[in-house]
Amino acid sequence: KYLKQIKINTAVIVDFFFFTAKVGKTSLIMSLVSEEFPDEVPLRAEEITIPADVTPERVPTHIVDYSEAEQSDEQLYQEISKANVICIVYSVNNKKSIEKVSLLLNVLILLSGHRVPLILVGNKSDLVEHSSMETILPIMNQYSEIETCVECSAKNLKNISELFYYAQKAVLHPTGPLYSPEEKEMKPSCIKALTRIFKISDLDNDGILNDNELNFFQVRAVFFSCLHTQTCFNIPLAPQALEDVKNVVRKNMSDGVKDNGLTLKGFLFLHTLFIQRGRHETTWTVLRRFGYDDDLELTQEYLFPLFKIPPDCTTELNHNAYLFLQSVFDKYDKDRDCALSPDELKDLFKVFPYMPWGPDVNNTVCTNEQGWITYQGYLSQWTLTTYLDVQRCLEYLGYLGYSIIQEQESQAAAITITRNKRIDLQKKQTQRGVFRCNVLGARGSGKSGFLQAFLGRNLARQKRIREDRKSYYAISTTYVYGQEKYLLLHEVLPDFEFLSEADLACDVVCLVYDISNPRSFEYCAKVYKKHFLDSKTPCVIIAAKSDLHEARQYYSLSPLDFCRKHKLHPPQLFTCNTDEAPSKDIYTKLTTMAMYPNNFGIQLSWNCHMILTLPVCVCFCSHAKLRCMCSCNRCTYCICHNLLNSELVRSVKAKLYSAVLNRSLNVGTFLLADEESSLTHQVHAVSFVEDSVYMESSVEPFVPVCNRHMTQADLKSSTFWLRASVGATVFAVLGFAMYKALLKQR
Repeated sequence: KYLKQIKINTAVIVDFFFFTAKVGKTSLIMSLVSEEFPDEVPLRAEEITIPADVTPERVPTHIVDYSEAEQSDEQLYQEISKANVICIVYSVNNKKSIEKVSLLLNVLILLSGHRVPLILVGNKSDLVEHSSMETILPIMNQYSEIETCVECSAKNLKNISELFYYAQKAVLHPTGPLYSPEEKEMKPSCIKALTRIFKISDLDNDGILNDNELNFFQVRAVFFSCLHTQTCFNIPLAPQALEDVKNVVRKNMSDGVKDNGLTLKGFLFLHTLFIQRGRHETTWTVLRRFGYDDDLELTQEYLFPLFKIPPDCTTELNHNAYLFLQSVFDKYDKDRDCALSPDELKDLFKVFPYMPWGPDVNNTVCTNEQGWITYQGYLSQWTLTTYLDVQRCLEYLGYLGYSIIQEQESQAAAITITRNKRIDLQKKQTQRGVFRCNVLGARGSGKSGFLQAFLGRNLARQKRIREDRKSYYAISTTYVYGQEKYLLLHEVLPDFEFLSEADLACDVVCLVYDISNPRSFEYCAKVYKKHFLDSKTPCVIIAAKSDLHEARQYYSLSPLDFCRKHKLHPPQLFTCNTDEAPSKDIYTKLTTMAMYPNNFGIQLSWNCHMILTLPVCVCFCSHAKLRCMCSCNRCTYCICHNLLNSELVRSVKAKLYSAVLNRSLNVGTFLLADEESSLTHQVHAVSFVEDSVYMESSVEPFVPVCNRHMTQADLKSSTFWLRASVGATVFAVLGFAMYKALLKQR
């Protein structure tokens, strides 16, 4: 009797049940244990456990005897209900015991519910010269539950070890789930599982397993060993052995070998041949290596390996995982157009039990003009799945056979857990590659357009998107300081009273309002004041639909004044109503803010001195307007532009203009004065300019130039600094003009 299957350190406990009286079943157990025939045989043997190291399958074996004289029918039923394999022993020299086998089979099959494999054991073969197989064979053909039949002798110790080997084999490698004896072919579930394994092993997707792919399969799945006398484990087959395998297929079917490679039909034929030859453990070895259980379903342990994520950490694919996904993309991109057509995508997901990507995926990632998912979009979708639902990603990688192809213990090796975000803030640097931006705004403010514009779709293309295929996510890549990063945009439903922590947890926030709707900005202001006023999450206000007429917002403060009050960036104008693909500058800025939140933790001050304390590369200059070719935001062109637009330079220019104007007025007033007086007046004007530039904070009242006293040393010093200032200004303007001209030529 086989009571139950218990896994203990990769071991399986196996119990046997022997039935039928006075046929030598107890003698078989005693002969196995003592390796000699017992002189005295009890009515019932004690329960015996054989250690794993002495069994062929390396599993502990638990043997239980049954005695009709000592046990009741109720006890018999309890034992059968727990059994996993039953050995029915009959005497080959007793016709009555053979005739009784059919009756016992009907009872046992009924009690066990057709779930227990059966083994027929013909004992006392030493007493007859003929075999009972001719009599037993019709019975075996009648009952599919019978795994095999063994003739043995407890007295001569004939086939005793083989008996227990086949009993173990019936449990560990059952024939029932694989093969139908009536139809003499594999069952549909087995064909489906082996077809998936074939497609995974067909690395170039040409429908043929060439020699390299066969060796790959042999090394990882321990295949074809049953065709040779030696057992091959993780060793490639010799060239002659590969030819022998293909010759066996050629002799039995015409389309099993093509272009010197094994087709799917040939692959399935080989497994059928293994099962028919009684070597179905080879097929089971393959199936279990690819994650299948006894019911030919992928196990939960295979699809969902143990994976724990600490708080405040995110999950990303590592470099090896991206290389694997790239190879999968290349495998199914048959026309090499760097996009997966619907047929190619369907072919890719044939190894899945269901279609994992719906039509909304095409509106979540980048596609080509035909609406097919591009290579970049393909990787982006995998990145999105890993970030939002890592368990689903592990499941998908399991279907693709990641652990087998990459020779990893599980597909958990494809995932990287990022460092705690608090540590990133403390160290002011991050190694993360995916950043999340939550997009909030009132209804009709342009959130969906903002998401789709990130994927390169203008308003005309967005209008072709069906409502039932709309996506609330958009993900693509941006470049920050030359590094490729993923930016994940998530559109949050406009109900700020019920925003969950998941809606607020992100790296950067976008508050979108419609500049043509006078009530649109009020929502952004309320959301910011309620959820993000004291938050360390960087916030940006987007003035969407900037191509329309700007309406005055019905709020106590204008958007610009609101940003000044809360030290936010000025509202960023945005529109997707363009002829070409919308600009992606704003998305690069969002990614930069997410990567370096410390630079924006207190938000940008409107004081001009704050601009000098922040990296120039993160100032909000528009590369589109500058026609700048760089992607790092740190070029000389951007630095000059930011410097010239800074509040400090503007104040200097304003005071310089006022000083020059005052000088002109003073010269006109004292036109009749002598030459020395005129020179003194001019020097006084220069002195006033200096005071205006370098003493910004001074509140000293204005004093007429003619009433101020100046020494000769002050005169010379002021004249020198005036000339130096004018020269530096002219040099900066000329240098800027030359750089702009050179940039246009480039």
